[in-house]
Amino acid sequence: MEERLHLDPQKINRGREAARKIAEGVDQFIAPLTTVAVERTVARLFGIDGIDDEYVPLPNRVVDHLLEKGGLGRGVAPWLIQAMMHEEQDAQTIAERVAQGELDLTKVPTRSDEEISRFGKQIADQQLDRIAQNRKKRDEYLATLGEGKKPYLYVIVATGDIYEDAVQARSAARQGADIIAVIRSTGQSLIDYVPYGATREGFGGTYATQENFRIMRQALDEVGEEEGRYIRLCNYCSGLCMPEIAVMGALERLDVMLNDALYGILFRDINMQRTLIDQAFSRMINSYAGIIINTGEDNYLTTADAVEAAHTVLASQFINEQIALLSGLPEEQMGLGHAFEMSPELEDGFLLELAQAQMARQIFPDAPLKYMPPTKHMTGNIFKGHIQDTLFNLISVMTGQGIQLLGMMTEAMHTPHIHDRQLAIENAQYVFNNARNLGQEIQFRPGGKIEKRAQEVLDEAVQLLEDVQETGFFEAIHRGTFADVKRALDGGKGLVGVIRKSVDYYNPMEQELRKRLQLPSREEVSHGYRSY
Repeated sequence: MEERLHLDPQKINRGREAARKIAEGVDQFIAPLTTVAVERTVARLFGIDGIDDEYVPLPNRVVDHLLEKGGLGRGVAPWLIQAMMHEEQDAQTIAERVAQGELDLTKVPTRSDEEISRFGKQIADQQLDRIAQNRKKRDEYLATLGEGKKPYLYVIVATGDIYEDAVQARSAARQGADIIAVIRSTGQSLIDYVPYGATREGFGGTYATQENFRIMRQALDEVGEEEGRYIRLCNYCSGLCMPEIAVMGALERLDVMLNDALYGILFRDINMQRTLIDQAFSRMINSYAGIIINTGEDNYLTTADAVEAAHTVLASQFINEQIALLSGLPEEQMGLGHAFEMSPELEDGFLLELAQAQMARQIFPDAPLKYMPPTKHMTGNIFKGHIQDTLFNLISVMTGQGIQLLGMMTEAMHTPHIHDRQLAIENAQYVFNNARNLGQEIQFRPGGKIEKRAQEVLDEAVQLLEDVQETGFFEAIHRGTFADVKRALDGGKGLVGVIRKSVDYYNPMEQELRKRLQLPSREEVSHGYRSY
């Protein structure tokens, strides 16, 4: 499989090296910065949860309090630790008192750095050990129940009501689904807080809350035991609350998270500084929790042409890979995204799609690639749409994709009904079963259309990455290099939540994660990659 398209390994290495340098530049840029979302995540890991009388989440109350007092540059952890030690109360009680206006964290007597560090490490160890236990529980399920064959059959539920989602998820699992993704309510990525509790209303999806995660995890565990295979749960930790949702997923044993370094910048106009800081911490959490991330390169082809912009997908995959590695995320947890989006009217479009999928498989051999179905060219003709999905399924099994988000014949018409999902699963099962080993039985003609197409896309991607390395990553985004979307360094939503760290900044959660993931400290990153 590795050499079937005769791709030049030196060009692949050039692309990866350029992406590595781009990623290191990004990592150095964000090293002296934090965000309100990162600090709220730390607060949640200290045990703070719930809402106040005005339905504002308590992590927001604590972080906003410190932001108003000018103390957030130090991080939320030192202030919480000092208050917990002085008041002899847990973090939840401290947060409730802050929300009620009874306690000013910046006026609590200070403690020495040694005392703060010792206390912070204890809290971090307790919570990270809890996440490690969840990972162990998943491994036990996989060892005893097993799982479906790859490509995993990935389907969505999106009713807005978490209890109805659970009913539909059980149904999908019984029909053969391996991954259930709960689509988030429209616009949640743009709200700078995480809703609380079980929710029964949502437009276009269901709110991502920790209680909703718990409810769905329980439902899938129950049906998984009935079916005799582990069912994975997916949600979204993109948007303005990326690291918060990542840690909620880690605490409730989610298995897959949408977690892209560029998606929020390009498609939700979230400030690029904010996104890049938040994704780094969220990916450390996902890495440690054993959660597979999905990236969003497939979305590029909804705004740009699949033929002309194919190389931008590959370039972004290289960048996402290298940025993820800097957060300790192994290749086995990188569901790098791409999509079946060639126009059905294009002659030999199937060959071009096959070239793209096989190329990605060879360049990222250890990644469980996430392959997205045709959406851009679905017309409402359900019979034609079902055929498009069949061709999509055939390429997936031929090229050994890892995660197959199943296409629905009613795509772009309405949220799928249960029977739409069942037909999609039956389609994929039929194709996968009948063509399971087709990829091992065929060869691509040397110098043929498929091989030439893959080589051309690789050439263009390498050139693009080297150009981005030369001009700068932020400038490349500003110019609209990816998805034909232009964004500015100081534009977009959430910039006000980016905070420069003070000299005494302390984040025990990141510090301990870095140790456990065997990553360099933030101080080492700030001084440049040559120092280690």
